[in-house]
Amino acid sequence: MDYRAEYERWLACVDDGELRSELVSMGEAAMRDAFCRELSFGTGGLRGTLGAGTNRMNTLVVARASQGLADWLGSGARVVIGYDSRLKSDVFARTAAAVFAANGLHVLLFPELLPVPTVSFAVRRLKASAGVMITASHNPCRYNGYKVYGSDGCQITSRAAGEILAAIRKLDLFQDVRSADFDSAVADGRIRFIGDEVLTAFLDEVKRQSVLFGDAVDRDVAIVYSPLNGTGRKPVTRVLAESGFTNVTVVAEQEQPDGRFPTCPYPNPEVPEAMELGLEYCRRLNADLLLATDPDCDRCGIAVRDGEGYRLLSGNETGLLLLDYICSQKAKHGAMPVRPVFIKTIVTTDLAEKLAAKYGVETVNVLTGFKYIGEVIGKLEAEGRAGDFICGFEESYGYLTGSYVRDKDGVDAALMICEMFAYYKTRGVSLADRLREIYAECGYCLNTLRSYAFEGPEGMDKMAEIMARFRKGVPELGGETVVRVRDYAAGLDGLPPSDVLKLETADLSAVVRPSGTEPKLKLYLCVRAADRAAAERKEARIIREIEDMIREKL
Repeated sequence: MDYRAEYERWLACVDDGELRSELVSMGEAAMRDAFCRELSFGTGGLRGTLGAGTNRMNTLVVARASQGLADWLGSGARVVIGYDSRLKSDVFARTAAAVFAANGLHVLLFPELLPVPTVSFAVRRLKASAGVMITASHNPCRYNGYKVYGSDGCQITSRAAGEILAAIRKLDLFQDVRSADFDSAVADGRIRFIGDEVLTAFLDEVKRQSVLFGDAVDRDVAIVYSPLNGTGRKPVTRVLAESGFTNVTVVAEQEQPDGRFPTCPYPNPEVPEAMELGLEYCRRLNADLLLATDPDCDRCGIAVRDGEGYRLLSGNETGLLLLDYICSQKAKHGAMPVRPVFIKTIVTTDLAEKLAAKYGVETVNVLTGFKYIGEVIGKLEAEGRAGDFICGFEESYGYLTGSYVRDKDGVDAALMICEMFAYYKTRGVSLADRLREIYAECGYCLNTLRSYAFEGPEGMDKMAEIMARFRKGVPELGGETVVRVRDYAAGLDGLPPSDVLKLETADLSAVVRPSGTEPKLKLYLCVRAADRAAAERKEARIIREIEDMIREKL
């Protein structure tokens, strides 16, 4: 793309005051980055930083994507739209709705910001052809995105994404996009607001995930909850209250939706800094448990009391605890299905498969991304086996315990974690203690994630060069011989092609892949050892070896 020519075209055509002001003030470097390419559209839809340009999230890019999606769906289709607390999310939702309405689609718009999984749920419940969620998940405040769901409530497949992308590429964003007046489209019924009964039905499904089966628990445990200025406050506090958990304190500074995320610049419960304010509340209130959901409330992070302090649990650790709790309760009460299935991503801890096997549960491994877990749930449902689904989780703090949606659900995770915590606390066991018991039974495993940023136009090329270097061969990791290399580039184990490489030795595995939503190369390590100290020593050596391989590209 001739970035300068495209910049001049925008300068001549854009009349939006905010975008135009940014265009006028652009220097050469900013101009090049903003117009060097078009923001990519894939199975995760669009995601990028806010601003003017083809490589940015703005109303013009959103409108063009919506026009392409409308052309792909065809007139008469029903589309659900939701949005989160991010900057411009409500504006982008209205922009998409206006484009769909102008193209003869029936638009069903949530009237308030709500979590991602409510869109997946509403698509299925309202029998829509597609869903759109305006969100950038847990990214910093300068980001936003456009996530697309199919009629099954699952994120779109690679094939659908390719077809939608082809439709988008046919369009000139200044000449080929049709848009209605939003208020007029609401008045004449082309855009309708979704009633509160859909949220109520969603929360009812969440509450049905309980596996207490009548077991007594003390629900008066002291809980601190932070929505991290996102969408979780209303649904999470409501579902907890309706389930009897009334001793819940919400972190006031992070309670109200605010796309600036003033107290946690990186609003991700995976990041310890995002949890620190909640931990201060826990210490002050002597609370038992800290919950935090990310801005679109599809991820949930926790901290639990451990001795005199609090311990932040990783996504893998929380997932192991949930898997163990659900399986043990189902087994105890005779509720385990005949052919139970647990689903995880290939970068999620290998220990989960061993734990599932202990309960006679089959593990299905899928590619990174919860959409692949959703696809397997859909296949089980098509076979009349939806009840065989025990749970699914990914290491990046995403969990699901039911088939009512096809995406990870932070509301469900919050309720199930509180129930699990209360169950064990009533019996004098902490979650930290139960986790130590799991490690004693199944062996200790340290799982870590490192991310390496490659910003700018050359970032993708650098990551491709590093992946090629890994594919040439790595004979050893941490002093152990690599005994198996699993390259998913051409598809493997029935999974679709993906730029992922997994290296395995007798006691560890390393997965390397470029992120699908950020300019980052991700390294996932799973290290088995006698204890944490031994695992950390081995992990440190592996990190040094791998960083030596990629340092020249950083």
